[in-house]
Amino acid sequence: MTTDNSQNIKLIANELKIKQQQVEAVLKLFDDGATVPFIARYRKEATGSLDETVILNIKIRNEQIKELDSRKESILKSLIERELLTAELEQKIITAESLILLEDIYLPYRPKRRTRAVMAKEKGLEPLAEIIFKQHDNLSPEIEAGNYLDKDKGVLNVDDALDGAKDIIAEWIAENAEARKRIRKLFTGKGIIYSKVVKDKKEVGIKFKDYFDWDEEISRIPGHRVLAIFRGNNEGVLSVKIRPSEEDAICILEKLFLINRSRSSDIIAEALIDSYKRLLMPSIENEITKEAKEAADTEAIEIFSSNLRELLMQAPLGRKNIMGLDPGFRTGVKLVCLNSSGDLLHNETIFPVASSNAKALEAGHRIKSFCSKYNIEAIAVGNGTAGRETETFVRSLNLSGNITIVMVNESGASIYSASKAARDEFPNHDITVRGAVSIGRRLMDPLAELVKIDPKSIGVGQYQHDVDQAKLKDGLNIIVESCVNAVGVELNTASCELLTFVSGIGPVLAKNIIDYRMVNGPFKSRSELKKVKRLGANAFQQAAGFLRINGAKNPLDSSAVHPESYFVVKEMAKNNNCSVIELMKSMELQNSIVLNDYITDKIGLPTLKDIVNELSKPGRDPREKFEAFSFAEGINSIDDLAKGMKLPGIVTNVTKFGAFVDVGVHQDGLVHISELADYFVKDPSDIVKVQQKVTVTVLDVDTKRKRISLSMK
Repeated sequence: MTTDNSQNIKLIANELKIKQQQVEAVLKLFDDGATVPFIARYRKEATGSLDETVILNIKIRNEQIKELDSRKESILKSLIERELLTAELEQKIITAESLILLEDIYLPYRPKRRTRAVMAKEKGLEPLAEIIFKQHDNLSPEIEAGNYLDKDKGVLNVDDALDGAKDIIAEWIAENAEARKRIRKLFTGKGIIYSKVVKDKKEVGIKFKDYFDWDEEISRIPGHRVLAIFRGNNEGVLSVKIRPSEEDAICILEKLFLINRSRSSDIIAEALIDSYKRLLMPSIENEITKEAKEAADTEAIEIFSSNLRELLMQAPLGRKNIMGLDPGFRTGVKLVCLNSSGDLLHNETIFPVASSNAKALEAGHRIKSFCSKYNIEAIAVGNGTAGRETETFVRSLNLSGNITIVMVNESGASIYSASKAARDEFPNHDITVRGAVSIGRRLMDPLAELVKIDPKSIGVGQYQHDVDQAKLKDGLNIIVESCVNAVGVELNTASCELLTFVSGIGPVLAKNIIDYRMVNGPFKSRSELKKVKRLGANAFQQAAGFLRINGAKNPLDSSAVHPESYFVVKEMAKNNNCSVIELMKSMELQNSIVLNDYITDKIGLPTLKDIVNELSKPGRDPREKFEAFSFAEGINSIDDLAKGMKLPGIVTNVTKFGAFVDVGVHQDGLVHISELADYFVKDPSDIVKVQQKVTVTVLDVDTKRKRISLSMK
């Protein structure tokens, strides 16, 4: 089978409501090795300025179509080899629009294991089944069955013959594409998911109490409940089934297969009940269960991805001298001092909380001393155990007003501390030092630090351990790549982990860049990248625009202007009788540029507009400006909370059922979707984002279950 690529392009264009030329251009760029960020940023003329989301959807849909085409080829090959392919069957296979419909068409022709129908056919009963299936008015199935008795084959009497015929008919019905289509539609539209507690599992499975006796329409159940129920099922606490009305299902099959009222029809009616209960229903239930799980996975991954983007793109403090504090009661607080490049200058353990006055006084003295010695500009306090107590202690020291004190979300810091990357960077320090360094660096540049951690360990998703792990990893990596390239990367200070996510780089080239930097010192220009081992022309083209070199001889090397467009900027400067750097510094000169004068067959208006915008703010950071945040004083634990309190908080997670907010008591509170606003809210992400600063009211506090109910109304 030859694939008609033009038809695929037309299909994708229609589905995404864009032009065929745009789809064709994007697919060609992918074939040439281009990445999504590169296409979106530097190939706007070719794509008609499509954004990353549409470009990614083109890629995903094209891969789905390729998978479908590959399966069609495999099926056709199998049918040809077994001499089963007819012109009609071939046409049905070629025009099948989905894998499900394709498999329905192929089902009757699949090589079979020894089913009851297969064994009945081996007994020579297929002709009897065919005669009965025609439902002639004057046929007596019992008399006809008498012609098929065969002791050697195990057909001892009429009942044996009729039972075998019914098994064959039941399989025909179960493999009928139209029957499967209609029963599938019934399951999808009217199926109910039932959840019951398994006998003797009530106590061990108490966390699934809400689903001990639960039923809900499969078409309406939200993804988070699907994942919760399936988790209970996987843990052996819940038994789960998805069923529509059996009466409705049988009625559908009767309308399809019963021609008249006759003795033959009675036998077929028996066969179709057996077909539904034994074959069709379990098969379609498995399909719908899989679809429900996949839909829930997709929803969960989308939520996680959205939250991750907000977390990665949170405002950075910038290159400052930082003191990082990783709090603890019994083991003390690990203190580290970092310079503006994030290099570790000093580390030690202090005991400011839950210790003697003498130790607390000494801790205060040490903090003040290091603030002076290392010219500390900000202090990052981890928000874990003893975090609020440590923050309160630091604030009580009345440090210079120029020192910003910030609570930092340390979720996943322990994962980084024990990672190979952390061990390689700090081979002579233990995990507590590495954790404190990570906390300090998160304040300086959250994106650069968080990329070192497996995204699913950051804790901004729901049921992340229950979803398809390969899809989750792919989805989150796409977000990380998008964020890294949107911000840009300083080539001479970037970690290997950060460089890995730059367009066209990957882990091997990232390591080669680091190795080159260690041997040859800082890169002096983007073009020097071409000297890096295995970094060829294509990788350079994909990566160069996203890499920055501050202080480079060519000022454009610190901007998002791609090297392939440098000649245009030089021409603009020449026409204005100035240097490139003078052009970059003068808004007046930039405003005098007539963009239409520089349009060529390779560079159009979209790219020219981007270039001029970049000249005004070279290497600009798209992230918001940093604003310090403080929790309410005196509210350090859940015991300090009371109904009616109004508190400042930070959104830590957004789900389909609401948002979790950190109010500084070591336990996030839930703002249910119904409490997000005074009006109906369909999607919480329309109201709040991860890391957003909000004011909440305490509705209820359950100290036993450690549950806090909040409102934003």
